[in-house]
Amino acid sequence: MNSRAEKVLNLPGYQRAIIVLIIMAIIAAGFYFLLYQTQLEQHNNLIAKRDKAQVKLQKNQKIANNLAVYRAEYEKMQVKLNEALGELPLEKEIPGLLVSIGDLARDKGLEVLRFKPSSEVVKGFYAEVPVALKLAGSYHQAAAFFDSVSKMERIVNIQGLTLGGAKDVNGKTTLGIDCSAITFRFVENPPDKPVKRGGKKK
Repeated sequence: MNSRAEKVLNLPGYQRAIIVLIIMAIIAAGFYFLLYQTQLEQHNNLIAKRDKAQVKLQKNQKIANNLAVYRAEYEKMQVKLNEALGELPLEKEIPGLLVSIGDLARDKGLEVLRFKPSSEVVKGFYAEVPVALKLAGSYHQAAAFFDSVSKMERIVNIQGLTLGGAKDVNGKTTLGIDCSAITFRFVENPPDKPVKRGGKKK
């Protein structure tokens, strides 16, 4: 028999019990730190992933349950967007729109003395397209023209209106009418910053 083992066996009972307890503690510590702790961390990670997946699943389930509502809201927004874009013509439609403004003035009996489109100003997803107008006609003809402009399918704003230079022509009072007609167009690829197109480069 090994001499060390004999010494242990010859020790008093309480000392042998203490040695056994120490050995068991070392084994238990080794099991905990080498095996159990690693398994416990992996277990906790799996639980955390499961809880995260459950939260995501609940959100997705909520969306799925309300999918019909979201789809209806999306369709409503799409209709409103199309209506809004319908009031903002594309660049290729602008010349025809400007011509229609001049034609509308003539239809109301106004004389178009000046019709001068200015440089457009890009402001995000839309651009302002101003036109300087100098007209001649009666007050009622001007009012009818402005009323018709306000009812156009496309957005056209009248700004900077001035009336003056009243003259008596064939027994009728004719006014000089200066204003700007501002229409807008849709910008398909808006730049990062507002820019002015058609102006002189500095």
